[in-house]
This record gives sequence, C-alpha cells and structure tokens, in this order.
Amino acid sequence: MSSTTTPDRRPGRTGAAPPPGSPAPGIVLAGLAKAFRTPQGPVHAVRGVEIAIEPGETVALLGPNGAGKSTTIEMLLGLTVPDSGTASVFGRTPNAAVDAGLIGAMLQTGALIREVKVRELVAMMAALYPAPLDVDEVLELTGLAEIAGHWTHKLSGGQTQRVRFAIALVSNPDLLILDEPTVAMDVEGRHAFWTTMRAFAARGKTIVFATHYLEEADEFADRVVLMAKGRVVADGPTTEIKAIVGLRTIKATLPGADLAALGRLPGVTGSDRRGDAVVLSCGDSDVAIRALLAAYPDARDIEISGAGLEQAFLQLTGDHHDDQTTTEVAR
Repeated sequence: MSSTTTPDRRPGRTGAAPPPGSPAPGIVLAGLAKAFRTPQGPVHAVRGVEIAIEPGETVALLGPNGAGKSTTIEMLLGLTVPDSGTASVFGRTPNAAVDAGLIGAMLQTGALIREVKVRELVAMMAALYPAPLDVDEVLELTGLAEIAGHWTHKLSGGQTQRVRFAIALVSNPDLLILDEPTVAMDVEGRHAFWTTMRAFAARGKTIVFATHYLEEADEFADRVVLMAKGRVVADGPTTEIKAIVGLRTIKATLPGADLAALGRLPGVTGSDRRGDAVVLSCGDSDVAIRALLAAYPDARDIEISGAGLEQAFLQLTGDHHDDQTTTEVAR
C-alpha cells in the first residue's frame, strides 16, 4: 500500500493546521500522545494524533480494537490528560468547553442513576445547563416518550442506550461526542437513532462518533478518520478513502470454473465462489476483465464494482500497514 509522506496542511485534514489569519477550526487535536503503564511495559495508545474538524461537520472515528479511538475521545473530553500535544474545542480547553456546556457526550462506560423515572432523569440533566433543549422534545426525538414514566433500572439495553443519548442531547451542545452509540440497539432502534442524529446535525451541530458499524460511517459521516495502532492512517470522505485502496471486484456467473485458475489470471489477486457465481478481487480490473473474457467467453451476468469501506478498512488498518505513514485524501 503506497501512501503520501508530505501531509496536506488544509484545515479539516490529518495533520492540518489553519492558514495564518483564517478562523480556527471547531476542534483541533495537535500532536496528541498517550501511553499507559502495564506490567509488561508501556502501551502507546495514541501516537501523535493530529485532526482538525470544522464546526458543523459530522466525523466518524473508525479503527480496530486498540486503535486509540476511545483514548482520543477521552482526551478530547478532558477525562484523560495527554502525555504531549493539545486539544482545543471552539478555542477553549476541553475542560473549559465542558464547563461551558458546549460538549455533550455518550460514552461506552457509565450507568444510569437508579430509582428514578426516565423523564425525571432527563429533566434533572437539563436543569444543569444554561440553554437546554425542551425535555419533551428530546424524549420524542430519542423515542423515549412512550417509556418516559418507566424506572431507569428496569430498562432494556437498547432503552438504556437511548436514555444515555437523551442525556447527552438535552444540554443542546455545540459538539456531540458518541462512543459506540448504537451498541445494544436493534435494527429499528439504530434507524431511529440516526434519524434523530440527522435532525440534530441539520441545526449546524458538530458531531464526532466512534463506531464498529462501518455502514453507519459510510451513510452518515461527512468524513472518516481511520485509526490504527494509535495513529491516523487515513482521513477524508468515505468515497475517497475507498478510492485510495484501488481494489475492484468482478462478479460473474461461471458454473464449474476452476477457482485456482481464475486466481492466476492477470490483474486478479483473489477468487471466491458463491453458488454459480465467482467473485474476483482485482488489483487491475481492466486487465482482469480482458483476461477473464478471453479465457472464459461463456461468462455472463458480469458486474464490476469498487472497493467497499470494509475492504478499505481492512487494508489500511491491517498489520502489514506501516504504522509510521498516513494516507492523505485530497478534498
């Protein structure tokens, strides 16, 4: 996998710094690094992360387990102090931004206060902020209106997630940070969640979310920041991250074809069978399709498609990727 070595310095990009005299981005993470001590030695969770996010962007933070996503989010929230580097939120330190009510967060850890009803809890949280959203509006937005009178300690996992989301939302933050927000939600709950997120983002809010559901990032994010081994390895719109990989897939109906022979065709990097169809992974689809038709003129129902976000994710975060490089995406 080739990648550029000269970082693009435009705002909103990996390693970005705003040009002199331009307005500061909403969020700036500059050289963030964090290591944790373990009996086996230090673990470098985050290594020199640099990200700039403009106000109003919806940004997905992706990466395998241990990539450094949650630690980065904790430093952005002021919950963890970086070993080096700085984090700025709308020109303030993370702690100052939290104190001013500018940030709402929904993290993986934490439990709801027990022995209170859903509406009571959301109203209690709203009372802590200077300009909260209307409690009943938030209950409607998050699909909680019908269970507003239920006890918090008797909720299902998906209902608990929605209450935690309501608590993050009711403060009416300028920045909403979500760490794996749809875990424990069923398909219907996830759909309703992202419908709410679209409505919230339409108000000009900035949203940063970490997720393992790649289709969520593909569908809802303006931009993806892909992390691996504590570093940012790609940053840009999902369409352009997919284009970086350069892989294409050829699917054709070809009963009884020899998979090993197909895998040896020029331009083909791998072959698989799905019923009567074969699926060829290609480094050069133009060369591969010509070779396929020459060797198998009876191939039919041929489809050629670009790499999906999952393929890009696997290639850019794989163990073979040089953890010292960053793939820049021009925008």
